[in-house]
Amino acid sequence: MSAADAPGSPGGLIAHLLELRARLLKAALAVLVALLALLPFSEKLYALLARPLIERLPKGAHMIAIEVTGPFLTPIKLTFVVALFAAMPAVLYQIWAFVSPGLYRHEKRLALPLLIAAVLLFYTGCAFAYFLILPAAFHFLTLVTPPGVSMMTDIGHYLSFVLHVFFAFGLCFEVPVIVVVLAALGVVSVAKLRSARRYVIVGAFVVAAIITPPDVLSMTLLAVPMVLLYEIGVLVAAMLVRQKAARAAQHQDGDPR
Repeated sequence: MSAADAPGSPGGLIAHLLELRARLLKAALAVLVALLALLPFSEKLYALLARPLIERLPKGAHMIAIEVTGPFLTPIKLTFVVALFAAMPAVLYQIWAFVSPGLYRHEKRLALPLLIAAVLLFYTGCAFAYFLILPAAFHFLTLVTPPGVSMMTDIGHYLSFVLHVFFAFGLCFEVPVIVVVLAALGVVSVAKLRSARRYVIVGAFVVAAIITPPDVLSMTLLAVPMVLLYEIGVLVAAMLVRQKAARAAQHQDGDPR
């Protein structure tokens, strides 16, 4: 490798920036292709998203649009979010292809499974919210609607609310990944993670009470999975620590890559 191509040289920096630009363009192109493919189905996508509420509205109630451009822009906003979700594997591949050459072999063995797990857990959290949390929350909200009040939600506000719930539940389902990363970096030990169970349980219910709709069922449906996911993270972290200790005991020589 010439001096101009060294990572710290101006030529090496320019090469990395050019590669980063190429990767970002490919990722943006993947999102654009997914968006163009999904645009004809934008109204159907919104109808699917609105189903948990529509099926639980009182007889004669319906959704409304209080903004002039709402019926046009709201489904397009949703389609962009769905396109981003659909293209996420391609986007993450471009990120991984840019970052992975600079990682050691043992870092690759840990980082790639964690990246895949993080994406799958985020999608799982969104699906959990759609199929369990939203129906339960809307059922509760229709029951507590005061007499004489018509429950008719604006389509734009509904989209913002649902996306907020999806994002919150997706992040909460990342608990195992966070636990494993903290243990792998040596920030906390497995023993500390196990001893913190009682605080985790309390914290899970506090977080659930903050981000879920105002009913006990929704709060419990989030808090319990968070505690279970924490336990899974502790188990995986313990396995990784044992494997790391076994490798260190072997005193292997050579390039760590």
